[in-house]
Amino acid sequence: MTGRSEFTFELLVCAWAERKWPPESTSASPAIIVARQLGTKRRRWDTLIFECDPDGLRDRAKFGSERLDGDLLHVIRNAPPDWQYYRDALPHPGYPWRYVRKSIHRAADRGILETRKRRNRIEIRRKWSYSDWLRRVVAIENKPDLTASAARALTPQLEYDVAMGLADEVWVATTETGERFEPVLFEDLPVEVGLLTVDYESIERGDSTGDGVSGVLDATVHWYPRSLETDKPGTRILERPTIGDGDASAARFEYVDPGEKTATRLEIAERAYERGWRSYVETMRPDCRYFELRSKCGGALLPWCRAHDRSQNARECSGGCPAFEPEPPTWRTRGWPIEGGPGQGVQQLLETQRERQRPGL
Repeated sequence: MTGRSEFTFELLVCAWAERKWPPESTSASPAIIVARQLGTKRRRWDTLIFECDPDGLRDRAKFGSERLDGDLLHVIRNAPPDWQYYRDALPHPGYPWRYVRKSIHRAADRGILETRKRRNRIEIRRKWSYSDWLRRVVAIENKPDLTASAARALTPQLEYDVAMGLADEVWVATTETGERFEPVLFEDLPVEVGLLTVDYESIERGDSTGDGVSGVLDATVHWYPRSLETDKPGTRILERPTIGDGDASAARFEYVDPGEKTATRLEIAERAYERGWRSYVETMRPDCRYFELRSKCGGALLPWCRAHDRSQNARECSGGCPAFEPEPPTWRTRGWPIEGGPGQGVQQLLETQRERQRPGL
């Protein structure tokens, strides 16, 4: 099991979550967004699942597929239903008003806010109400090879997550070993963290499910997580004492206001809405003649390199790869059904799949 690609494992977990979340349920939630490699300045998660209000998620589409950053959210969420001077309508942002004006102009340029000038003052009016479309945030750390040393390195990150309470649930996903008691149960991980094992072996073997679909990924819950208190102050761990008998110093930490946590959760959710987990192709080279997508996990399309005959990661798949060869120009002139070449077709296909998770666009 050693040496498995964490990148491929991560994509498989994302595909599983999109189809099967919540785990061990008879039907998957129709209103979830799955993203990867998102977080804050201090913490980045492998997989994030955003459970959404179905009607609110559809209403979110009115604001377009691009994310609303923190500055835009401040304007859009507080914009009045009737014309009003922007300084009277918006609460003070905590930074100079000139930056608010820039955000107002950006929102107007995107067509998501109405503006006018009266008596040399900028007035604003909302076009649509910004719904509370986000319900819960679930974070998953993916470790296909969870050895004892890997668990020790992961524990401080999980303790940070539990103390901070930014996500409603935190999980660890690792590969199923088939043993009577999975080794992950014996690792020294916080009890608040849920444990999943993924049947990765069937994917690599390409086992058939009997319906013509190869390698449908499944996951087993071995320990359910504790729901974290996202609506209460969090504790941000800043520094820990060094491991050793001679260090008796205390950890440094600070409290985080619930309002700040709520704003951070929404900003991360907006980035997830824009990117989704299939955005991995944006950091790879689908225009290489050896790049292709292969169907795994019940139809999930994952990258495959024919030059190396294996799954590759984003770092390997770049212009610096010694096996990289651009598509022949003739491939891009054949027209339908792959107008622009296979590389362009790959990006269009993944974008189409991403659109299905954002109803109303």
